[in-house]
Amino acid sequence: MSRRNFLIDDKIYDYILDNSLRDLPILVKLREETGKMPNGRMQISPDQGQFMALLVGLVEAKRIVEVGTFTGYSCLVMALALPENGQIVTCDISEEFTGIALRFWQDAGVADKIELRIGLAEETLNKALNNGEAGTFDMAFIDADKENYKVYYEKCLNLLRPGGLILIDNVLWSGRPANPKVTDADTVAIREFNVAVHNDKRVDLSLLSVGDGLTLARKL
Repeated sequence: MSRRNFLIDDKIYDYILDNSLRDLPILVKLREETGKMPNGRMQISPDQGQFMALLVGLVEAKRIVEVGTFTGYSCLVMALALPENGQIVTCDISEEFTGIALRFWQDAGVADKIELRIGLAEETLNKALNNGEAGTFDMAFIDADKENYKVYYEKCLNLLRPGGLILIDNVLWSGRPANPKVTDADTVAIREFNVAVHNDKRVDLSLLSVGDGLTLARKL
């Protein structure tokens, strides 16, 4: 799926990057390596990554939970924005993709801030809740299998403290949820998820057109 906003043309997107993005060589290198992979489009865009790093600072986050690691780009940008005593718990099922992530986290000097938990995300989140981690996280990022978004959202909401922020990726899904004629499983899941969060009175929210659509939900 698209790594960038599909609503704007290349000229405007390049202008946004030229006048906003403050890049680091390690981030460029990871984007380039991931971009060569067959499923490299799963990586978030650089402007979204920078926005997420800004949110880490605004929330003054010290603990973050991430569902969906892939090659570690989103985790890396957030880890770089965390204070020295900050921590990210990131969940994924792939040792192959996260092997790339581990290498880049080490090269960037943030590996000590990141705890990778390999396994089914729902089980990993349940273990965290059962181990007394409810209400101990400041921020969450969900970017994994779309049919389980509702499950991950509920688990992350329980893990967050009041005032904590959940970020949910791919909520525009290249415009498919807005087209009722598109009925594949992922699109239907995202469409239903967006409606559910819109009606969830436990959060304040905003659906942004950053990247492939990014919902921000603040726990009340």
